[in-house]
Amino acid sequence: MSEPSEPLQPTARQLADSVQVLAFDIFGTVVDWHGSIVREMRALYPDVDGAAFARAWRAGYAPAMARVMRGEQPWTLIDALHRQILDQVLPAFGLAHLDEPARAHLNRVWHRLTPWPDSVAGLQQLKRRFIIVTLSNGNVNLLTRMAKRAGLPWDAVLSAEVFRAYKPDPAAYLGVARTFDVPPEAVMLVAAHHDDLAGARACGLRTAYIERPHEFGADQPKEVSPQPGNDLHAASLTALAQQLGAPAPDATPDADNRAAWNT
Repeated sequence: MSEPSEPLQPTARQLADSVQVLAFDIFGTVVDWHGSIVREMRALYPDVDGAAFARAWRAGYAPAMARVMRGEQPWTLIDALHRQILDQVLPAFGLAHLDEPARAHLNRVWHRLTPWPDSVAGLQQLKRRFIIVTLSNGNVNLLTRMAKRAGLPWDAVLSAEVFRAYKPDPAAYLGVARTFDVPPEAVMLVAAHHDDLAGARACGLRTAYIERPHEFGADQPKEVSPQPGNDLHAASLTALAQQLGAPAPDATPDADNRAAWNT
């Protein structure tokens, strides 16, 4: 007797027909946090190694969230966690002398992150077929101000703040499905991080991996080869839009797409 075969992976077209909501990781997936911080440091503090500073600041991100989720620290917004980490790393880079206004301004660099070159066009195209929302550990104020400055065309801004749960807590992923009254499989997480995608997949969400080889800088390229489990793998958000058949900016959405929102 032959072994039962593995279920076939759905095609991009099948996914496009079943998924209604695309939820996006933000830091590293949609915006270039490393390059943005490097440019800010070059402008404000040119004697500091901006690349090392950016990576050191980011390195404190996951441990800070873990302390909150373990109950060692009360619920804390990412803006406040970023500031705690910033205060810890400034002395190592000769910036312990920065006063409160300078520290507050530098901390808000996370509100000013620049999108990857394909992000705005890709989101605009995907928005023509799907609901597109943020699903970030960043807080709502941060994500909204970032979107306003960068022209990111979200239909809604969702974050860990809304669900009071940092990814990969299932409450964050399942919260998107509950918000839009759809089953988990009608939501696709789009991210450049396999651990984030694994968390979403465990909750029944669909997943799309986006290659961001220079997330940590061109001098520290990241492995971006396809990994089993993800439904889709794309080099950019515009490439993802093409895979999912999202109408091009100069095209008229077809009748099926229009009908999907006529409810």
